[in-house]
Amino acid sequence: MAQPKPKVPEEQEQFEEEFILITEEGKRALEEELRRLLERERKEVLEHIRESRKMGEFMEDTDYDDAKKEQAFIQGRIEELQQILKMVKVVPKSKIPTSKVGFGSVVELTNLSTGRQVTYRIVGPFEANPLEGKISYQSPLGEALMDKRVGDIVEVRAPAGVTRYKIEKISR
Repeated sequence: MAQPKPKVPEEQEQFEEEFILITEEGKRALEEELRRLLERERKEVLEHIRESRKMGEFMEDTDYDDAKKEQAFIQGRIEELQQILKMVKVVPKSKIPTSKVGFGSVVELTNLSTGRQVTYRIVGPFEANPLEGKISYQSPLGEALMDKRVGDIVEVRAPAGVTRYKIEKISR
């Protein structure tokens, strides 16, 4: 399934054609995961399979089956990461806008209902992690923030209702 194209400011449009936008940090994380799977985890599961075969009839069939399932999962993730990495386009930090919200922006917000302040970085779907302050441009809040400026108020509709945020600061 193709990823929807993000709404990006004009200065970032050159990066959105047929690519998955990603930050430098996000690309490094995907490359590190791929390296770990190739260099360590795949080798470990192959060794586990070899050991299970040596045990022959003395070993549990489930042990061998579990190792084969793990091997298939690791191989699938390796292939997925390789495909993703072929499609990513890194948005350089110098191209992250500060005059309005765009891909890679760090946005400080105030929840107008609670007065609580939060800070989020706008990232792609492969690196989003709200607990780490990273939200996807495809999320309801991410979509609402794109192209907005300091002082703007955005409304986000969610199952729990509408939440209003004021943009306090935009940075890289």
